[in-house]
Amino acid sequence: MKLGLVSAILAGLSFEEVVDFAAEKGFSCLEMMCWPVGKAERRYAGVTHIDVSDISEERIHYIKDYMNERGVEISALGYYPNPMDPDQEKSDFYVAHIKKMIVAAEKLGVKTICTFIGRDKNKNVEENFEKFKEIWPPIIRFAEEHDVKVAIENCAMYFSYDEWPGGVNLASSPAIWRRMFAEIPSDHFGLNYDPSHPLWMQMDYIKPVYEFKDKLFHIHIKDAKVFQDKLDDVGIMATPLEFHSPKLPGLGDVNWGRFISALTDVKYKGYACIEVEDKSFEDSLDDIKDSIILSKRYMDQFIL
Repeated sequence: MKLGLVSAILAGLSFEEVVDFAAEKGFSCLEMMCWPVGKAERRYAGVTHIDVSDISEERIHYIKDYMNERGVEISALGYYPNPMDPDQEKSDFYVAHIKKMIVAAEKLGVKTICTFIGRDKNKNVEENFEKFKEIWPPIIRFAEEHDVKVAIENCAMYFSYDEWPGGVNLASSPAIWRRMFAEIPSDHFGLNYDPSHPLWMQMDYIKPVYEFKDKLFHIHIKDAKVFQDKLDDVGIMATPLEFHSPKLPGLGDVNWGRFISALTDVKYKGYACIEVEDKSFEDSLDDIKDSIILSKRYMDQFIL
C-alpha cells in the first residue's frame, strides 16, 4: 500500500505547492483534484490542482517531470459531480468533464480517476438505475478505450437540505454496488472505498473489503464520529451531520487497525489517500497542514 493525500483540503495552494508539501511530509502519492476552474459548488469541491480542460503536451511533461523530481506519484485524478443530475445540461457538462479527466489520466500515465455515480434525488433507486443504464455504460466504454479505471466513491451525498430527500450519489451501499457491477461487468469499473460512510450509516465497513476485493481501485482514509446522544435524539432519518462529524483518522470511530488488516488480508497493494474534512482543524492554513501531519503520523503505524 502507498499512503497519500487527497489534495482537496489544500484548495488555496498551487499544484507546485501541494506537491512540495506532500514530498516534504513523506507522502508517496496524491489524489489530484481536477474540478473545472470556477466557483466551488460545495465544501471541498471546486478545487483545481490539474486543469484537464486545456492540458497541452507541454503541460503534461511539466506535471510528470515536477512530480518525478519530488518523488510523488499521482494516485488518481479526482472530480465528484452529479453526472445523473435531472438537469440535462448539467449532466452533459459533468459527463464531458469526466471524459476529459479520463483522457488527461491516460496522457499522464495515471491508471485511475475517482468520481461519483450521481443520482436524481427526487427519484427512487429503481428509477435511478434506468438513468444509470443510459449514462454510465458509454462512460465506462470510453474509459476502457483509454485503459483508465473509474473508481466510484461510496458517499451517499445527502448532507445538506438541497441534496434531500434521496441524495446525489446512488453508489452508497453493497446492494447497489452489486447491481452496478452486474449491469456493467467491466474490469475498469470499481470503487474508491471510504470506510467512514458505512460507519455513520450504521453498516459494517469491514465486510465489503472482502466481498469487493477485486473492485477496490482506490481507498480514502477518512474517519467519522457518531454522537450516540444526538442520534438517539434525532434518529437516522435526520440530516446526517446532525448526528455525526467527519474526523481525522484516529479521532473518530473507525477501527483503522481492523480496516488496514482487512486490506492486507485481500492483498490490496494500491493507493490509500488521507481525506481531511475535520472542521476542528480549518481555522487557518497552518491548522490544515497540522491536521494532515497528525493524520499521517497516525496512519504511519499501519502503512509504511
